[in-house]
Amino acid sequence: MSADTKRDYKDTVFLPTTDFPMRAGLPQREPEFLAKWTAEDIYGQLRADAKGKTKFVLHDGPPYANGNIHIGHAMNKILKDVIVKSQQMQGKDAPYVPGWDCHGLPIEWKIEEKYRKKKMDKDAVDPVEFRRECREFAAGWIDVQREEFKRLGVFGDWDNPYLTMDFGAEAKIVEELLKFSMSGALYQGSKPVMWSPIEKTALAEAEVEYHDHTSTQIDVAFPFVKAPSADVEGARVVIWTTTPWTMPGNRAVCFGPEIDYAVIEVTKAGEATLAREGDRLIVAEALMVEFVKRAHLDDYLVIARFKGEALAGGLLAHPWRGKGYDFDVPLLPGDHVTTEAGTGFVHTAPGHGDDDYQVAHVKFGIPVPHTVDADGRYYDHVPMLAGEHVYKVADRVCELLTEAGALMAKGVLTHSYPHSWRSKAPLIFRNTPQWFISMEKTGLRDKALKAIREDVSWYPAIAKNRIEAMVADRPDWVISRQRAWGVPITIFVNKATGEILKDEAVNARIIEAVKAGGADAWVAVPAQEFLGNDYNAADFDQVFDILDVWFDSGCTHAFTLEGRDDLAWPADLYFEGSDQHRGWFQSSLLESCGTRGTAPYKGVLTHGFTMDGEGRKMSKSLGNTVAPQTIIDQYGADILRLWAVSVDYQEDVRIGDQIIQGQVDAYRKIRNTLRYLLGNLAGFTEEERLPHAEMPELERFILHRVAELDTLIRSKSAVYEFTPAFTALYQFCIVDLSAFYFDIRKDCLYCDDPASTRRRAARTVLDEVFMRLVTWFAPILSFTAEEVWLSRFGNAAPSVHRQLWPATPAGWADEALAQKWAKVRRLRRVINGALEVDRREKRIGSSLQASATAYVADAAYVDALKGLDLAEITITSAAELKLADAPAGAFRLEDVTDIAVVTGLADGEKCGRCWSVKPEVAEEGDLCHRCGEAVAAHDARNSAA
Repeated sequence: MSADTKRDYKDTVFLPTTDFPMRAGLPQREPEFLAKWTAEDIYGQLRADAKGKTKFVLHDGPPYANGNIHIGHAMNKILKDVIVKSQQMQGKDAPYVPGWDCHGLPIEWKIEEKYRKKKMDKDAVDPVEFRRECREFAAGWIDVQREEFKRLGVFGDWDNPYLTMDFGAEAKIVEELLKFSMSGALYQGSKPVMWSPIEKTALAEAEVEYHDHTSTQIDVAFPFVKAPSADVEGARVVIWTTTPWTMPGNRAVCFGPEIDYAVIEVTKAGEATLAREGDRLIVAEALMVEFVKRAHLDDYLVIARFKGEALAGGLLAHPWRGKGYDFDVPLLPGDHVTTEAGTGFVHTAPGHGDDDYQVAHVKFGIPVPHTVDADGRYYDHVPMLAGEHVYKVADRVCELLTEAGALMAKGVLTHSYPHSWRSKAPLIFRNTPQWFISMEKTGLRDKALKAIREDVSWYPAIAKNRIEAMVADRPDWVISRQRAWGVPITIFVNKATGEILKDEAVNARIIEAVKAGGADAWVAVPAQEFLGNDYNAADFDQVFDILDVWFDSGCTHAFTLEGRDDLAWPADLYFEGSDQHRGWFQSSLLESCGTRGTAPYKGVLTHGFTMDGEGRKMSKSLGNTVAPQTIIDQYGADILRLWAVSVDYQEDVRIGDQIIQGQVDAYRKIRNTLRYLLGNLAGFTEEERLPHAEMPELERFILHRVAELDTLIRSKSAVYEFTPAFTALYQFCIVDLSAFYFDIRKDCLYCDDPASTRRRAARTVLDEVFMRLVTWFAPILSFTAEEVWLSRFGNAAPSVHRQLWPATPAGWADEALAQKWAKVRRLRRVINGALEVDRREKRIGSSLQASATAYVADAAYVDALKGLDLAEITITSAAELKLADAPAGAFRLEDVTDIAVVTGLADGEKCGRCWSVKPEVAEEGDLCHRCGEAVAAHDARNSAA
């Protein structure tokens, strides 16, 4: 046939057909899907679909309702959504009820700022009005955050979230508190607690951050009033502290009974020293050299050595004795005394530290003084320092100690120190009356530890050790705060006895009043109405402290899991950042164990913190914060969702421009894979489907890989490890499908006759892969999966999110076939490597121009290739395998030494339809045998039509 009469075979080739765009346009398309889901009530549809099925309940940890969401919020909500959708698509009823923490300091602080700008005192504002403003502030930010969370593609009951400020929630929190009151676990005590002079309230450990802080460190000498032995007569005990402001609170000095101490005599004082020649000072022997350096002593003699136990019974004088500090200061043994730093003696102020309190007050009965008021100033009764602020008093304390001849050394020390997470100001330990829940009286500690050890699954497993250690060593739970915006501690205390009123009838009236009017009822309703006719309000003090917000959020299980028909108690999972082992996980555990005897959750999963691309903590001052809104506006929420599952979220994770760009590239490859499937499934019908047993080996191998993936994805989903599941999915797309199966089967899909077994098998496999890939990806790429699904099945089709992950037939798994194809793929890789060299050196343009001969010494390769067409697998026009030694110069890969390849140009002419080079083309015209048959069938169908 002459060149000018050759037929154009384009109309006989089955090219991919799809309207699915290559460019995603996610920022523009995603809002369209959000609108569609809202209009269809996708969440309501999911609940109806799953009605009666086994529930899976992930209880949402409530974020604070203040400010736009940050990248940590986004990661948390995305991962929760992935978990919930995965469970739903595995046949569970997986509701998701979002919640917000509405009370507490962060919100109150914002309202106070408004008053401070107006030069107004918050305390002068009517408390009900102040609380109304807090409530409105929280409600406004809930609306903002709700839309931001929805924009991430998170499904949930957004119209009916739980809020800790709802009247019903506040009433339930009150009811839970009163359970502790009735059990005897609630008590008022006066002990040192973390206190913020700026916010004028106690803080829980979870509200504390540790930052570097520069403190004044001092060494102070205490003289003996009563020496326990002749060795220490005339000597002074030297303490070291980094909190000079606590000196007025000193009531004891602790020593280590097993520590070796020394009495040194100053024989030569340096120019900068505060000591005098002849002074005798007692310090731990292990710390003696460091003390001498700090005190600038030029020379000294050690005149006595002894064990700390020899100091038992000794009494010291406060350095300011005779100036209002005329009490004795006992020397007390203490297990907490070490030789890590200082002098080996611990200045003990029982009102300003837990160790100090436990040793001096609890163990030895020393009264706890009240020295510092709520805003950090010394009370008027504190001698010499009345009215001074503890933040600013260090130099004055040093002056007074110097005047008394007690200051031996002064310097500065930068160390990790507790700060308020809200105001960022340093904290103090302050002795104040607070309300506590006992860890021992009702066995709360033991119940919590049993739940941790026996009843809860921890992900990762090491998290169990962390929370177990925290609960085992924690002090009693301080639940009171001296603030306005929160749920009040709704109890009455008998003025005469100091006892808490325990009366179920009174409690019931309080609970009903809060249900009707919210927590404001505690302020608005007269006390006598709560007390009824059996008590006189004049005989009781009404408590107006509020509850720690961790108690609020610790009760969410009670008014959410137990309070809603769509949920269940206990939750299957709590999932938050790793800092919540000391926050919400623990407060929920303690609250539930204290009222129900066990944990409110079956499992606890934690994720790490978000860092910038260089691994630094994000902060506004560094300018390295990454706003989720910015990423969504530029790339789309699916890119953020992809990032969340691609990183090892159980550790701290990084995010930055380069990292996001990597996710964009990965997304593009996934999208192209899905687009290829759509294009090559156009027109697929059930009549075309081929049974597994009739498929060629290649198709059965791909279905084996699908079976492997199915097992892995389900097993990883069961333990909430989505990163390895995503990685396997992604590798399947780019390695098994795009670079291997699609590459091989493109010729078949484009050029085989539609009725051929090979093409029917390939299209059947593409359909099976499509149904699984799209539904497996749906929890992760929620928008894209929906777009792909509707692109194939039409815009009126039920959402992909209403589908279940397809069951995979057991017969698909074939390990023997997999091992065989591992060898085939190894052969293909080496041949492809040889062809790449030919392309680079311009010997061929397309692999179809080539022939290849592979040489092996292992007969297993020959066995693996039986029944297979090596040319088809390597996309060459001719290929063979020889069990023989390779000729010199044959191509090898460095990491594959048992295969060698020789390539050349294929014999024959290029087929005008499939472009393979075959001898029969030159003999019979312009088509190879396969294409000739396919075109004849095509023409026959057209003629019949």
